[in-house]
Amino acid sequence: MGDTKQDFQQALVNRLTDATYPELPKHYQGKVRDAYDLPDGRRIMIATDRQSAFDRILAAVPHKGQVLNQTARFWFEQTEDICPNHVISFPDPNVVIGRNLEMLPIEMVVRDYMTGSTETSIWPMYQRGERKLYGHDFPEGLKKNQKLPETIITPTTKAAQGDHDAPITAAQIVEQGILSKETWEELARLSLAIFARGREVAAKNGLILVDTKYEFGVDQDGRITLADEIHTPDSSRYWIAESYQDRMDKGLEPESLDKEFLRLWVSQRCDPYKDDIPDIPDETLEIFSEKYINLFERVTGETFKRESFDQPLKDRIRNNLAAILPEYF
Repeated sequence: MGDTKQDFQQALVNRLTDATYPELPKHYQGKVRDAYDLPDGRRIMIATDRQSAFDRILAAVPHKGQVLNQTARFWFEQTEDICPNHVISFPDPNVVIGRNLEMLPIEMVVRDYMTGSTETSIWPMYQRGERKLYGHDFPEGLKKNQKLPETIITPTTKAAQGDHDAPITAAQIVEQGILSKETWEELARLSLAIFARGREVAAKNGLILVDTKYEFGVDQDGRITLADEIHTPDSSRYWIAESYQDRMDKGLEPESLDKEFLRLWVSQRCDPYKDDIPDIPDETLEIFSEKYINLFERVTGETFKRESFDQPLKDRIRNNLAAILPEYF
């Protein structure tokens, strides 16, 4: 059940757009998360309600940070037998404390379908007439949103903030010395195995895991470790399985429970890489927020617990961090 109008107005007011805590060291602000690196090797990552797409911030979406953090928690637990992850604890619905890793400079993007709307997505490239994408050969005649003949990896380089991720091939990664052949092959193996697990769990819950991206780092013992987030609606595309084929047959977009909804809303109104982003109405943000909550509930089988707004989100997080890190507060 969604928020009442009054609750949603309160949720709008209480969105978490800034997670700056001057008491904590080495603050880094990403597009969506604020992070702090502690001297003992722990990293605090706070999922805000900031919504990014097209390498920029579009809006702030109520409940979004909590959905992101708790969806990632579910998936880290579901895949820890395949690959170790960075998680140490979850002291707050919006916060994960993890091990600080030496991050690897490649994002592993795994795809099962011919789709996408960003510059590094395979559908816009294919539509432009390209038939060799990320080192993979594609046949003529593919349609948007159809299943690919096989699961593929389309890696990208990690851009500095404000820049765009860039396509690269497996061969280029090894030839340029970005990763060794052995490390690349292990990342590819882990990415495909984690994706297969995600696809299987999603299917049991009536969802198609369409594509996703993974980030890996290396821990102090040299182990490849899954980091950042996993199978969230920010990093993955999900479609509702039962309506997929019917909508394909009718030439309609699949029903999605991810940020593609907002990407399409924006790209229908401007060139998101060049123009100013139009103001997004509260009603649109409410629909978007409910999609994220719906995804969490369908993926996990749990009821999403909307946190009460008896105190600002930023204060609640501060109190929960102070309880486990009293030396800083």
